[in-house]
Amino acid sequence: MSAVLERTSNNFRRLQARLRGQVGKAIDDYSMISEGDRVMVCLSGGKDSYTLLDVLLSLQRKAPVRFELIAVNLDQKQPGFPAQVLPDYLGALGVPFEILEQDTYSVVKRVIPEGRTMCGLCSRLRRGRLYRYAAENGITKIALGHHRDDIVETMFLNMFFGGKLKGMPPKLLSEDGRHIVIRPLAYVPEREIERYANARRFPLIPCKLCGSQESLQRVAVKRMLAEWEREFPGRTETIFSAMRDVAASHLADPALFDFAALEARRAAGGTTPESDAEPWDES
Repeated sequence: MSAVLERTSNNFRRLQARLRGQVGKAIDDYSMISEGDRVMVCLSGGKDSYTLLDVLLSLQRKAPVRFELIAVNLDQKQPGFPAQVLPDYLGALGVPFEILEQDTYSVVKRVIPEGRTMCGLCSRLRRGRLYRYAAENGITKIALGHHRDDIVETMFLNMFFGGKLKGMPPKLLSEDGRHIVIRPLAYVPEREIERYANARRFPLIPCKLCGSQESLQRVAVKRMLAEWEREFPGRTETIFSAMRDVAASHLADPALFDFAALEARRAAGGTTPESDAEPWDES
């Protein structure tokens, strides 16, 4: 029995170290956290945001810069929501936290017809309340728990249903220019988060508003990527790597690359910024 426990403990330590390394690298690559930052960790009660807070607290102790963490949850007044779970957990953890309250549930149920996707309106209402809290409380960074798979799924959602080659950036400036949003789990696969959350036994709170909507477009994309991953292990990682290595001259957006200037560049004997190699194919 002791040997089994030791192996389990060693596996968890390796997993924890891997997550710390991935999160630390993402923070460094995208300059997510700076000296004196006040970082608001948006805690939903799901595995992703629990993991995000846990890893950030771990990194905070040995980080080369000093920064504050405050966990913030929005109680959206969903029926049956276990209101004491997060305050009890965060209180025992000793991390500063705030529980906000806003009945977005009733608004979404009233406005969105039965059977239609609720996530868009729900996320806008939630984001508005969190942004307002950030503005009123000197928050310099807003940390969300989106992971690598979320980012890849979002790119395909925008391609298939929005006609845009657009993803979910690891760091962004809000539309009003007032807030910087960071996604420190950007390099972390969802399967690693699931393993970590199970090992840490976080008191998970499922979303009962939209979690059972199997017709969601994101569910279809997630299923597609899972099938690809089963057939071609490592494909999701490859797709994410491609999102980090974009050759603008080999796409088709004239606002992104100056195609009109190619003649002048040829006359001057210049080359394009990206490689002249043709895109990979099987022929």
